[in-house]
Amino acid sequence: MTYVRNAWYVAGWAQELKADTPFAITILGERIVIWRTASGAIHALEDRCVHRLAPLSLGRCEGERLRCMYHGLLFDPDGRVVEMPGQDRIPPQARVRHYPVIARHSWLWVWMGDPARADESLIPPAVGLDHPDYILGHGQLDYAAEARLINDNLLDFSHLTFVHANSFGAGPQFAETPARITPLDRGIRYERWTENSIGTASRRSPEPMDSFMTYDFLIPGVLLMTGGVFPLGTARECDFGTPDYDRAVSGVTFTSQAVTPMAGKTARYFFSWGPHRSHGDAALRDMLMGIAGQAFDEDKVMIEAQQQVIDMTPDPQVMPTVHDRGVTLFNRLVEKLAREERTEMLAAAE
Repeated sequence: MTYVRNAWYVAGWAQELKADTPFAITILGERIVIWRTASGAIHALEDRCVHRLAPLSLGRCEGERLRCMYHGLLFDPDGRVVEMPGQDRIPPQARVRHYPVIARHSWLWVWMGDPARADESLIPPAVGLDHPDYILGHGQLDYAAEARLINDNLLDFSHLTFVHANSFGAGPQFAETPARITPLDRGIRYERWTENSIGTASRRSPEPMDSFMTYDFLIPGVLLMTGGVFPLGTARECDFGTPDYDRAVSGVTFTSQAVTPMAGKTARYFFSWGPHRSHGDAALRDMLMGIAGQAFDEDKVMIEAQQQVIDMTPDPQVMPTVHDRGVTLFNRLVEKLAREERTEMLAAAE
């Protein structure tokens, strides 16, 4: 499947990266080693020694450098070999690829494309675990499925009515009525009002009110969602647009989710979720994370089974429905950006 390379992919949780302890992950089929030095600097290199192809993730941190612990080659953070034990001359080709890497919003972001194009302003504005306004839990899941299938799942919430009837307690409105979908420069925006409802398991209200939810789904596969429960009539008062969250009665939460393609048909799914401090506490956070754990397991079962059917189907084709507008817009954007990347690479090679 097609993925954009000039983008920031989530590689892990920043707070879990211990100093002087190399961490390995595969993104878009490329093995990467990430390490944090005692000074706090974070570096990322191709996870492959130039000598015997041993993984540098089994290496030893030495200041800002990383030593391969097979035969002792020492690498600078830019990927150059600066020391070969027993050999004075170091060949100029003795280097591995360097990846731009940044810790932000509690995630480690790795730029998988042209390093010269790495643009920090393209990091999606997720909400980190240390955000002062939210009380967040977090987790991750590994999938035996293509990342794009997970993206498609997150771009079409009509499945909530069926896949998550037990966990989220989603009503029929998700399948019966399409949401408002708006194209963005690097993604899509989803918005849905549900009028005169007691809400779902995660946004339950004691009496009928208006519930709002919205998310941006951004390149390369990052979902940022919020919403809340409002007094009856709020949806019409704001013409079904974005409400004033100060008027929310309850249910204001935030979830940041990221899908990272790994090797072959495998992907890693990162997520955090919790209430705004004005609308909940640690106990509510834990309840929400319990619901999320059940719901994301439901997704995992369905998507991995879907991958198996696709793998066994000659020339698999999908038949879009009215709910696929977000899926279609996002995948067209991915294909457009990937096509532009290929064109630029071909032009640079000429």
